[in-house]
Amino acid sequence: MRRPALLAAAGLLALCAAPAPAAEAATWRPDTRAARAFALQREGNVTFAVATAGRGLVGYHGAVSVRSASVVKAMLMVAYLRRPDVRARPLRRAEHALLSPMIRKSDNRAATTVQARVGNGALVALARAARMRHFVPGVAWGGSRIAAGDQARFFLRLERLLPARHRATALRWLQTIVPAQRWGVAPVTPPGWTAYFKGGWGSGRGAVTHQVALLARGEERVAIAILTTGNPSHAYGRVTVQGVAAALVAGLEAPPGS
Repeated sequence: MRRPALLAAAGLLALCAAPAPAAEAATWRPDTRAARAFALQREGNVTFAVATAGRGLVGYHGAVSVRSASVVKAMLMVAYLRRPDVRARPLRRAEHALLSPMIRKSDNRAATTVQARVGNGALVALARAARMRHFVPGVAWGGSRIAAGDQARFFLRLERLLPARHRATALRWLQTIVPAQRWGVAPVTPPGWTAYFKGGWGSGRGAVTHQVALLARGEERVAIAILTTGNPSHAYGRVTVQGVAAALVAGLEAPPGS
């Protein structure tokens, strides 16, 4: 990306991240207009969705289906933990060594192993439980088809979909993504909120750069899915995801004195 484009992107991010009055999630509304305006100034294609318990689902082209890349690893994790022979017992050391890197480091070999163990039928069943409408599993996990609206629904229901025995562990993995992958939603998560998220990207060429997140504060929950395709580079896509996220979460800052 050329220097003028970098400066323009930085300016747009600063605009999107400008302080706004703090709000409870029950009364807050995501600024989809600002997010859409930012997205339309970027190269490539952008879809996004925001889900809350009180206001349902809003977004921009949230039903458009795209290749999942590593975002589907969150579904693979949940599908594995929901297995009848896993859900009620402690995880074995080998299972920690398989699932933790798949989420925290986005390990591809681990994802291939997990997909082979759970099968695509388990992914379809999970999609049904999460009320997804457009999910199609791929022969290879990265080729699965996802939509922003579906992923926002899934992350909003994430805690309920996880077995109680493994909920804290799974959320800890999603909270402690390695520093190199903490782009997009993580840097613009408002103070007082905790982000549980998973990104997905291609080989660095920008064909796919996605991120899905659950933001939590006390009993409040906000789920965000931002999917981008056709970026000039992965770095460019990361700027796009962060700019859209910054616009959407404006106004969710923690109240003074909290």
